Amino acid sequence: MTGIRILATGKAVPKREVTNDDMAKIVDTSDEWIKQRTGMSVRHHVSDGENHTMLAEQAARAAIERANINKDDIGVVIVCTVSADYYSPSAACLIQGRLGLKKDVIAFDLGAGCSGFVFGLETIRALMMARKEKYGLLIGAEVLSKKMDMTDRGTCVLFGDGAAAAVVELSDKLYTSVIGVDGDEEMINIKTPNGYIHMDGQGTYKFAVATVPKVIEQVVKDAGLTYDDIDYYVMHQANLRIIESIAKKVKQPMDKFIVNIEKYGNTSAASVGLALDEAFEEGRIKPGDKVLICAFGAGRTWGAVVVEM
Repeated sequence: MTGIRILATGKAVPKREVTNDDMAKIVDTSDEWIKQRTGMSVRHHVSDGENHTMLAEQAARAAIERANINKDDIGVVIVCTVSADYYSPSAACLIQGRLGLKKDVIAFDLGAGCSGFVFGLETIRALMMARKEKYGLLIGAEVLSKKMDMTDRGTCVLFGDGAAAAVVELSDKLYTSVIGVDGDEEMINIKTPNGYIHMDGQGTYKFAVATVPKVIEQVVKDAGLTYDDIDYYVMHQANLRIIESIAKKVKQPMDKFIVNIEKYGNTSAASVGLALDEAFEEGRIKPGDKVLICAFGAGRTWGAVVVEM
């Protein structure tokens, strides 16, 4: 078995909803300005009593319950994040303890920015194959509200907090991946432990619309498929205009693209996981569907996988 199958997903977001009008009270912006440029209407930010570990745990518990598996059979735990509660220990170690998973599990955090969930799928697959593990637990979780300069209107309106988890198993079903990095420290960065997110918005947009269609083309070709063969495209929810541009370039209708950016904003490593979970909940993605998951992010990272559900 050389591929993986996503058995179930789960999500968790903070209770506090922050609307575009709320942001307009903090920084010089407006609901119209944000919607036109990003497609975002609401994002969630942690409040008192909520933190990164809590969100990751809640998402993980939901995914495990839906998968209806014995948690003792989970052999790998990866948390994709750049905003964990601690630099050490890892968020994955904390999740192992909170969930009471077996002690001989491999558990660590993976930092690939907004590409994290896709990098995580490829990494967890490799580790499960090497160790012959039955199940893996992949979590994308971010609390980026604590990393935002609330005077920077070009950045602070974009990011939200949330977590999404997936229980995966090794499978002979279709699985193809394309992963890449073009090392860069200027496009998106958080320079110091107490620093804020810096992002070159125009540079990020140009990078995405130039790179992502090529990545999609390559992963579809490697899978021996055509664009029409893909039932759904789950893109990183960074900007609605980026998703629309990609849909146009690959000549696919927008109703094949899972979009929920209006409700969560950009949740970085949690982004595609949140979109996947909502698509499962709504009954859009069904067993047997071929799904393309694609993301891009800090470090000029990118990745795409085609999986059969």
